[in-house]
Formats: sequence, structure tokens, C-alpha cells
Amino acid sequence: MNGASTSAGPIVPAVNVAPDVLPPLARRRMRKQGDPEEPRTTKINADQEEGQGVIKFPVDPKAPGEGGVAVQMPANLSGEAKRRYDNGWQNNAFNQFASDMISLHRSLPDMRQEGCRSQSFQKDLPVTAVIICFHNEAWSVLLRTVHSVIGRSPKHLLKEIILVDDFSDMPHLKDQLKRYADELGIVKIIRATKREGLIRARLLGAKAATAPVLTFLDSHCECTQGWLEPLLQRVAEDETNVVCPVIDVINDKTFEYHHRPGLSVINVGGFDWNLQFDWHAVPQRVKDQLKNNWSPVPSPTMAGGLFTISKAYFEKLGLYDSGFDIWGGENLELSFKTWMCGGRLEIVPCSHVGHVFRKRSPYKWRKGVNVLKKNSIRLAKVWMDDYAKYYFDRIGPDLSDYGDISERIELRKHLNCKSFEWYVKNIYPELFIPGEAAATGEIRNLAFGSEWCMDSKGAVDKVVSVYRCHGQGGNQYWLFSKTGEVRRDDLCLDYAGGDVTLYPCHGSKGNQYWRYDINDKTLKHGSSQKCLAINEMKTGLSMETCNPSVDRQSWKFANFNISKLEDS
Repeated sequence: MNGASTSAGPIVPAVNVAPDVLPPLARRRMRKQGDPEEPRTTKINADQEEGQGVIKFPVDPKAPGEGGVAVQMPANLSGEAKRRYDNGWQNNAFNQFASDMISLHRSLPDMRQEGCRSQSFQKDLPVTAVIICFHNEAWSVLLRTVHSVIGRSPKHLLKEIILVDDFSDMPHLKDQLKRYADELGIVKIIRATKREGLIRARLLGAKAATAPVLTFLDSHCECTQGWLEPLLQRVAEDETNVVCPVIDVINDKTFEYHHRPGLSVINVGGFDWNLQFDWHAVPQRVKDQLKNNWSPVPSPTMAGGLFTISKAYFEKLGLYDSGFDIWGGENLELSFKTWMCGGRLEIVPCSHVGHVFRKRSPYKWRKGVNVLKKNSIRLAKVWMDDYAKYYFDRIGPDLSDYGDISERIELRKHLNCKSFEWYVKNIYPELFIPGEAAATGEIRNLAFGSEWCMDSKGAVDKVVSVYRCHGQGGNQYWLFSKTGEVRRDDLCLDYAGGDVTLYPCHGSKGNQYWRYDINDKTLKHGSSQKCLAINEMKTGLSMETCNPSVDRQSWKFANFNISKLEDS
């Protein structure tokens, strides 16, 4: 989900905490005659670009993090400051200490291209509810998300902000948050009575929403100027459009907002055959169809955390699968059925929202249940037709209990949705199909008792290694393409003179071209003419002068079909 805990409520400030990060402990008292003037917020006129009628807060341009710049941390923290710094990382998996130094209303640069700034929108755009789910989120990060929505959304388009509290137990998210939300007026809080997980928490928010359009955000985001109107414009033009902003990176250590201008750096969503979402470059065939650099870009899938959708269309599509648990797979399910059932999924270059990407999850769930596997099995069974076998090849024959899917299959029939083959050929033709590979499965070395297999190590650092063969696929599941690539879906075995690594497949052979000799079992690299070997310590791979008598250079592919090789 979207949050993590803090070790203490925010009443006691961290060192150098931004003054507006602290929650109000009571409603502001009425000023009496003779009291000194208090600083006042200013309202922007309706014809001004930013806010358009919502409250604009004073900004100190020299304050930490202003303009989206990185917060410079003190070199040697000690005492209370060090404790808060460590607790912030432990509880949130990001630098809460840095976040607390930044104003809830910090300024950000205008991320839009020039064409976006002059874009016009229809006058009767629908209003939206912004739904933000959280569990034990840090105060400053959650409220900065909320204030970025309020401060950078036209008032007449923002009907409500719905905060869905997924059973948080941190004190600052109880009465303090309620008082703060009451003062804002536009914010309402929905409380789950038990831990629901991201999927069901979002459904609670969708049910409570009274606006015709739903906009989902994570609880550690920052919206930028002009983010909302382009999203609502696309839904207004066609309610079957499901649209996502460009997701910019907010650094988890410094809270620097990384700006990515222009279409050339915009990515679209994809997936691999482990049913994991991934990003890839906009294909040239898509670029050729765009009118300009700020045209909405069709995307095969969405990341799932940030998107806008018509509430009626979301309901027509069956919302999320009620058999899905906690999180995972819901983004691909919504992506597949949007395209297959008559809709369109887009990334809108004129809309930018920053997101704090964490390197680990700071929260725990019950043990013994592989939630992602269960959700993915349901997804594959309902939506992927014969292509589901490529996922099942990865996870083995034990599908465990994935529940009743008859209702979802009936929904697909009722909506008269297209086949998954149509989706692959028309929406995602760049997807590598394992059935076209010459070999699938493990790649086993024939030295040392044939007990060692090539292993991706989860591609953490992309250096490929070896591990004892376990026969369960996963990190040892490989594809040998008909053009001589050793693949992990969109990543290819690559040798450029150093380590043997996984690198995004480019289709140009070169460092990624390998030739397998079925007689001596060697795997020869096309460019260097060296052979792949397991090293003598059995700790990794090495590239060596080819010698068929060295069994460390001998490999056996599972499920090999030489007739599928182009140069066989």
C-alpha cells in the first residue's frame, strides 16, 4: 500500500521542521481587537493560471526543498535528530526527516511543455473526486500530497478529496488528521474497520465518491501546475478513456523533484510474463501517429497508482476483481479489460505528478499467503486465454486456491470483450512471445555434476550469476530467442567486455548475440567470439577463449527446438 508509520506523532517537531508541517491542535481562535495582524493567505483570481480560485500560500524561496530542489542533510546528525532520521527511514522507507523540513505548500517548477501551456479545455469539464488511500503514512508526505491537489487544481473541478485510512494505528492519523481535514473543508476521511489492502481501500473510496469522475493518487505524491485539466479533458471527450499523468520521480533520500521534459523521455507501461508491470520507451510506430509532442500517448498498461477514470465506466468494467487480495495485479487487470472491452488507456504528457518511489515495502502482511501469485492466477485465467500458459510455465504446476472466477468470466462475456491475442497484436505488438523462442526454461551447466544453473538473482544489479538448479523457474527461467538472444523477457544477456549482465533488449545483435552449438554445447558470444562459462569457484560467470574440452563451457537448454532458430 501507500504508507508507513512514524515513531511518534508530529506534535514534537524534528530539527528544522518546516513550520507548516505541524498539525493544528485546535481551531484557530478569533482575533480580538488590538491583537497584532496575522499573516494572511491570498486568493488567486479565477483568471490566474495556478489554483484558479483556490488558496495560495506564501512561499519562502530559500526554504528547504523549494522549487523541487534537493534537501541538503546535515553531515553529522546526533542525538534526537539522529533518532528521528533513523526512525523515519525504518518506518517509511524514505527520508521522513528531509520531508519534515519541507513546507507542505512547497513550490515546484512548471513541468509542462510549451504546447501544454497554451492548450485550451472545454468549459464544462466534469468535476472529480481525488481518492488517496494510506496506511500509517508520514504526516508531512500525506499532507503535502493533499495540499498539492488543493493548490494546483481549479476549484470548480475539484469536488472532494477522499482520504481512505486503511486501518492506521498511528496517533497523528486519528483526531489530529480529522481536525486538519475539517479545517480544509473539501477533505473527508473514510476509515476502514480492518486492514483491507490497497485494492479494497480504493473501492471504499470509489463507493464514497459523489463526483462523476474518479482520480486516484498514492499518498506520497506532489501534483504540479496544470496537472488536472488535461486528464479531465480526455475523459470528457470519451468516458471510455482511462488516463494517467506522467509520473515524475521524487527522490526518496532528498525529496528532489526530477523533471523530465519532452516526449523523448516519456515511457509507456508494459509487462513481462511473470505478470510484473514494467516501463518501456514509446515505440516508433506510436510516435509516428501522434500529432505533436504533447498528444496523449496510448499505453498497453498502467502502473496503477495514479489515474483518472469515469466512475460509471469503472463500474461498467466491474471495478477491481473482488477476489483480488491486498495489492498486485489490479493494474494489469484494469489495463487489459480497458483495451479489450472497448476503452483506451493513455498517458497524458501535459499532466505531471511526482511520486516517491521506495526501494522496499515498510509494512507487513500475514505470512503464508502469496497474494500476488493468487491475484495473477486469477488475472491470467480470466483475461489471457491461451497466453496464460506462459505465466503458468514460470510458476510451476501448483496453482493453489485462487478462488471462484466464474463471475469475472461472465463479466467478460457480458461486455463482449476482445481476445487477448487481439490485445497482443494490436496494442502491444512489441511484447516478446515465449512460444516463438527456440528454448525456454533453465540453462544448466554440465560441469560440477550438472547441479548449477544460470540465475538472474532477480536482476537486482543486473549481473548474471549461477545458483544451484532448483527446477522452480523464477530467476532460472530463460528464453533463447530465434535470433540468438538469451532473454529474461525484455532484458537480454549482454557482454561488453566486463561482467555478463542483463540489459534491455535492443534487437541489434552485437553484445546480445549468442550462438549455441548443439554438438559441444558451447554458448559463443557473437562479437567477442568468447564462450560463456561458470567460473572455477562456482560463484559466477566468466567469458573465456572457447575450448570444447572444458566442461565449464558446456550448457544444456531446457525445451530446446533447433528448428525455431533463424540460422539453424
